[in-house]
Amino acid sequence: TSVQMALSRTKGSLFVAVLFVSTIFGAATGIVGASVTILGIMSAKTMNRAKYDVRLAAGSITAGGTLGILIPPSIMLVVMGPILNVPVTDLFAAAIMPGLMLAVLYTGYTLIRCHLNPSLGPVVPEELRPTSMKQVWVEFFKGLVPPVLLVGSSLGSILFGLATPTEGAAMGAVGSIILSLAYRKFTFQSFKSALLKTLEITTLIMVLVAASNFFGSVFSRLGTPTMITEWMMMLDLPPMALLLMIMALIFLLAWPLEWVPIVLIILPIILPLIEQLGFNLTWFGILVAVNLQTAWLSPPVALSAYFLKGVVPEWDLTDIYKGMMQFMVIQVVGLMLIIVFPQIVLWLPNYMYGN
Repeated sequence: TSVQMALSRTKGSLFVAVLFVSTIFGAATGIVGASVTILGIMSAKTMNRAKYDVRLAAGSITAGGTLGILIPPSIMLVVMGPILNVPVTDLFAAAIMPGLMLAVLYTGYTLIRCHLNPSLGPVVPEELRPTSMKQVWVEFFKGLVPPVLLVGSSLGSILFGLATPTEGAAMGAVGSIILSLAYRKFTFQSFKSALLKTLEITTLIMVLVAASNFFGSVFSRLGTPTMITEWMMMLDLPPMALLLMIMALIFLLAWPLEWVPIVLIILPIILPLIEQLGFNLTWFGILVAVNLQTAWLSPPVALSAYFLKGVVPEWDLTDIYKGMMQFMVIQVVGLMLIIVFPQIVLWLPNYMYGN
């Protein structure tokens, strides 16, 4: 609300607000489904009242929601670290710049579209504008500062080596309880629901970790990773061409599969090949994360569309798909930038932790 109020006289201000808040939610939740659902509930009705374009609105909500898979403290990066033998803190630091870059690309795209065609995102109606700057500042400190402090304390403690990811997560959980009490939203029913959901996700991941270890050990004894590495190297293609083939394979697998089996089963199989090609594993991990994020926006399976349709049933699924595909193109551009300019990923971890 505070971002919307501050930019109320700007064309496409609601798009900017959604993408800004989605970046915060991405850091707070680390789960795509939760981010897309919350953003849809919070912003869809306001966008409808302001007569915003449904396709661009759906695209901004789903694209912003998928940032949760990339922006630290992403659950996927926590799981990916041990698989790639890369410190989780390195992956967290490496993901920050790509996440912010994608958020800026999304925002720039929506603003340019609204500038060229103001009917896509008109200036918000008078009744939705603030009556004074005091109202803007009150909303800012009530709605934005607390979650930013929560994310900053949890993620910052991990990045600066003050806490392990487990300890940082515990700090975030305690901080969330304190915030829910401060906002007078805490109920034992919601607390129980959060505990059960956490248990469900943790159990799922641990079972898959155990199964993937068994699967991986069988494949290793059969020599499958070595065979795949030797076969790919026999193609006599440049390393970058092989990397693009791997990215295409992961993208296609991400249509029917969640990120969990891809990270736990597929990555260990192709890891020897990546090491043989001499690619930086931190950089490769972020490439995989952005690639999987792109698949979340790619019809026909794109789960983000169904999350949004579930909370905004009046929006046609075809319009949601068409809106998502615009941002999928931006995702591909972002992925290409990361491939061509690896320092987008590597600069911050190198600066913080050295080479």
